[in-house]
Amino acid sequence: MDAEREGARATREALDHEPDYRFTLANERTYLAWVRTALGLLAGSVAIVQLVPGFAVLDARKLLGCLLALISMTIMIYCSWRWRVVQQAMRRDEDLPPTAAVWLLTTAILMISAIVLGLIVAYGVGR
Repeated sequence: MDAEREGARATREALDHEPDYRFTLANERTYLAWVRTALGLLAGSVAIVQLVPGFAVLDARKLLGCLLALISMTIMIYCSWRWRVVQQAMRRDEDLPPTAAVWLLTTAILMISAIVLGLIVAYGVGR
């Protein structure tokens, strides 16, 4: 069994080649854009917890801050995995794998925005 795995890995490595540096750099720029997004969400979570006046709903700031931090952590895990998968696909001249991450991130941010809007309309800020 181990010999089969080693043989399969050796075959994959033999098919690998160094992709055009422009594509590698584009992949790294995309990775860094995801990192910036994650850091922005993390900074937003700290700002909500530390700087936003309290809502009438108990612990609403903590909940929103934790949600943003959780999304930030998820993005960091995803973008590292995605960078590696895309890099491997380029090395093997394979099609790039599809992704639903943009729609998932959009949905998550829209949900948090709806929560914030609902809190502001229902209870106001800093009462």
